Amino acid sequence: MLILFFDWCLKLKSPLIFLNSIKMFELNLLKKKSKIFQKLKSRTGLFFAVSLSIILLSILPALSQQPVVLNLLMAAPDAQPWKEGLLKDFESKNPGIRINLIEGPNATNLLEDLYTSAFILGDSPYDLVNMDIIWTSKFAAAGWLLDLDNRISLEELTAFSPQDVNGGRYEGKLYRIPMRSDVGMLYYREDLLQQAGFQPPETFEDLIKISQALQKQGKVKWGYVWQGRQYEGLMAMFMEVLKGYGGFWVKPDTLEVGLDRPETLRAIAFLKDTISQGISPPGVTTYQEEDTRRFFQSGQTAFLRSWPYVWPLANQADSPLKGKVGIKTMVSNSGKTGAACLGGWGLGIAKSSKHPEEAWKAIQYFTSVQAQRQFIFNSGSVPSRVSLFKDPEVIAKYPHYPQLLEVEKQAVLRPPIAQYAQTSDILQRYLSAALTNSMTPEKAMKAAANETRTLLKSR
Repeated sequence: MLILFFDWCLKLKSPLIFLNSIKMFELNLLKKKSKIFQKLKSRTGLFFAVSLSIILLSILPALSQQPVVLNLLMAAPDAQPWKEGLLKDFESKNPGIRINLIEGPNATNLLEDLYTSAFILGDSPYDLVNMDIIWTSKFAAAGWLLDLDNRISLEELTAFSPQDVNGGRYEGKLYRIPMRSDVGMLYYREDLLQQAGFQPPETFEDLIKISQALQKQGKVKWGYVWQGRQYEGLMAMFMEVLKGYGGFWVKPDTLEVGLDRPETLRAIAFLKDTISQGISPPGVTTYQEEDTRRFFQSGQTAFLRSWPYVWPLANQADSPLKGKVGIKTMVSNSGKTGAACLGGWGLGIAKSSKHPEEAWKAIQYFTSVQAQRQFIFNSGSVPSRVSLFKDPEVIAKYPHYPQLLEVEKQAVLRPPIAQYAQTSDILQRYLSAALTNSMTPEKAMKAAANETRTLLKSR
């Protein structure tokens, strides 16, 4: 009779009905004091009853268990490569975990605002935090992220680009594991330079000289295009020029501000000279990445400062520049070292997450060699694992990756400070004013330096 009852219970869809049925059955047995109940008191019956209880206790959790759902927010254009295999592959390997991918706005600043609002309002609904590299310090300083140092060894971290790992640290602690990198670089028309007998430029002076020579020969309309609009892209571009002149923005350890130093003024002078000398278009101070890419890819200019996403587009089958493009680290002043501004995205765990262990499993998978290789082929993104820059399959599709690794080695961070967003806003405003002649560079940088110092003292 018990066996028949047990079989009937297993057919029930609801674990709660299952449990209640068992309790009712037990009560009926007690009330009736049936012969079956008496038999259960015997040694054999008691053994059978205990065995049945053990079986039921082991099955009930399995019947009632639901998969853990991890919420992850990212920009809509970035979500497609994840949907094309990464999520399904992860969930097939981890049947007890599901990823709820939430598509946010395209603009990075709006995505940051969504994360920030969710954290400020209370328990964030997001378990995994997909972070632009410049968000790490802000989110960590606010106490919104879990420290990941005890989850990954130093040896495991050596597999990643050191610059990308440093981009996930704040005040010595690790809060973000890099999934894909991004780094600013100088693109150049390799074919035109070779025809004119030029080597790729090494200094700002070389860049101007070659640009003017190619313009004079009628090879290109413009020499050099860069991102000059008042937005975060202006900061990334300026970091490279500033470093190339030996200057600095904010030192994270001491919070010293270098915006009113001579090196900063020389960096601004170079950018203004490219406009006044007709090397860059007059409208360059309104350009973002795609504006500059179109100029370069249409063959109108010899040099472009931009990100790795340009290379596959410039080399696609219908591009007039296919096979004609070279890349290198941004040039520098004579005697100085060129720099490449580091970008990229990585994953952290929200401190409010109720599923940190499952979130860490997800991070381990999404930052693995296997997942990054798949992501590269689906999206053309830059890996954060050094081995993938040398992977034969990757190089077969992207032969410029070994050169890209050399650029990555010169990567520099924008100031990893808690007040980065406000600091960036200050410099954006005053640098834009200096480049568009609304203020003199000296006056603009003095004001920017003073406002930045006041901000950092108030922390």
